[in-house]
Amino acid sequence: MADGKRAVESDKVWTTLITNTAYLSGLLTLDYSLKQQKSKYPLVALYTDTFPEAGLAALKARGVPAQRIEYLLPTQGKDYSNDPRFYDCWSKLTPFSLAQYRRVVQLDSDMLVLRGMDELMDLELDSPADVVAGTGTRVFAAGHACVCNPLKKPHYPADWVPQNCAFTHQHGAPDAAQTEGADPAVGPLGFMNGGLQVVNPDKAVFAQIVDYMETHALNMDFADQSVLSDLYRGRWVPLPYTYNALKTLRWPGVHDAIWRDESVKNVHYILAPKPWDEMDDQGNFTGKDETHSWWVKVNNERLAWEKENGIPKDGF
Repeated sequence: MADGKRAVESDKVWTTLITNTAYLSGLLTLDYSLKQQKSKYPLVALYTDTFPEAGLAALKARGVPAQRIEYLLPTQGKDYSNDPRFYDCWSKLTPFSLAQYRRVVQLDSDMLVLRGMDELMDLELDSPADVVAGTGTRVFAAGHACVCNPLKKPHYPADWVPQNCAFTHQHGAPDAAQTEGADPAVGPLGFMNGGLQVVNPDKAVFAQIVDYMETHALNMDFADQSVLSDLYRGRWVPLPYTYNALKTLRWPGVHDAIWRDESVKNVHYILAPKPWDEMDDQGNFTGKDETHSWWVKVNNERLAWEKENGIPKDGF
């Protein structure tokens, strides 16, 4: 909210960015999954002016708090025509600005919470003063990006190969990988994934981030992730993969050496297709990735709950 008010009473919140209705089913099922896991903290939908009235009505009907934010873009930014989703990703830096909250854990809308994660609300991070001064080593917490490029996308950096991936360095100790994140210094990249970020919001820290964004955006291949990885290189807390379990890690030959279904707290459905793209009109799963079937099951449970509780059917 531009006036600095809270959308909810809690000073600790989950947030998720929503700019269009393409991800709205994902957001609603994410919210449902957090409630199913009995989280003590609310999910706040951060929406931009590109998000339509029909979407806001859908959030309101389900009691999901909504908070308007400005759409964030650098004055001069990189051309993301190969991956247009990255234009929206700059706005995922906004949680750093929400100083009306003491703790924000930002989640992507294409996630599904399978086990409780409330402990992230109490994870120790640096004070904003230490961050701005450059003395802190725990600016934020996040999971690593997988830099294996398993789909061999030609526009990805040439150094995004398995030998440079932090997760590859954990293959020899899979038990430890369930509870420990790889050191950001492992491998030459030290790159974070922006799908889950644990943040202590502060206006001065946000100003530092925006200033770096404005002066370096033309060289940022991955928008928000590039900014945070470069600006705070080696100064962030690496979470184990279980908090931001990129679906590709489970694929044979990627990082199935460390993936354990029973350990995963939060699945992240990166890349297309999304699980909601793989359902027929009866809600049956039509895809091949088993993790997508997990989402379809929970989504169908959500829809059944909504029907039982008289929430009007609106296609989301």
